[in-house]
Amino acid sequence: MGFFTKKLGIDLGTTSVLVYLPGKGVILNEPSVVAVSEDDNKILAIGAEAKKMIGKTPENIIAYRPMKDGVIADYRVTEAMLRYYIRKALGGFNVSKPDVLVSVPAGVTSTERRAVVEAALKAGAKNAYIVKEPILAAIGAGIPIYESIGHMIVDIGGGTTDVAVISLGGIVAATSVKCAGNKIDVAIADYIKKTFNLAIGDKTAEEIKINIGSAIPLDEELAMTIKGRDFITGLPRSIEIKTNEIVKAIHRELKEIIKAIKDVFQDTPPELASDIIDQGIIMTGGTSQLRNLTELIYRRTGVRAVLAEHPIYCVARGTGIALEHLNVYKKSIISKK
Repeated sequence: MGFFTKKLGIDLGTTSVLVYLPGKGVILNEPSVVAVSEDDNKILAIGAEAKKMIGKTPENIIAYRPMKDGVIADYRVTEAMLRYYIRKALGGFNVSKPDVLVSVPAGVTSTERRAVVEAALKAGAKNAYIVKEPILAAIGAGIPIYESIGHMIVDIGGGTTDVAVISLGGIVAATSVKCAGNKIDVAIADYIKKTFNLAIGDKTAEEIKINIGSAIPLDEELAMTIKGRDFITGLPRSIEIKTNEIVKAIHRELKEIIKAIKDVFQDTPPELASDIIDQGIIMTGGTSQLRNLTELIYRRTGVRAVLAEHPIYCVARGTGIALEHLNVYKKSIISKK
């Protein structure tokens, strides 16, 4: 057993980190949040523990997201976070260093990519491999990426929306916009602030999105009671809100996501574009689960959009599959140390 190198796949996202252990599946899904004490800059908690602190911390504790829009914003904190997740995934007594494959957004620069490799190696990886998210999402969604057929993948996470056309194992056309789940939550909170004079937190905004949000207006609206703080009186108050108000609140953000899809279509060679009409657009990532989003995309582009199975896990699953078949996917793997 000693010679056998453990392998770990890490989907390093803006809002969550998923760890995939080949043969086991996704063994960890925790928020990418780190709680840091302001006084001595010490790391107090990581992941789920730290997320509980968001919006509820005393002045001197900052709940910090080290990944901004899918790239490393704070190197030291990211490294600590990776070390924590690698250790947690392997159990405490693992002596041998694992091979780690980490996902990066398609638009990442070589400097940003190197930062991820360095952080992974410093956090205890023996080798660090980097693969672009759309490719991993495609692998995880079960798309045969090496065929000479064009596939379009739209991966909508917390911080970024990645749109890519993949053929023969590579990305033919792609774009990445910093508009995804988090921006949609902010839009909902802003709308409720403007319309109802009510202040709500990120967590409530996200709950509204998940429970009653939709990309297109519904005839049978869903409703939800939300509690927040009244801006004028400063006291707690609750209101009822319905789906179509949320549709209105988030339509600008959705428009930006649709525009990204259209932009990639414009860069797609005609032969591949015709493949995509046959295959449809594959949707992955947590935010792609927004009600009727596939329908909105179909209405705006004329191309069918299909939600992948378990969209949240596609990238993580892709990291695991790529690790188990490194030789098969080596064309798509960028760097190793």
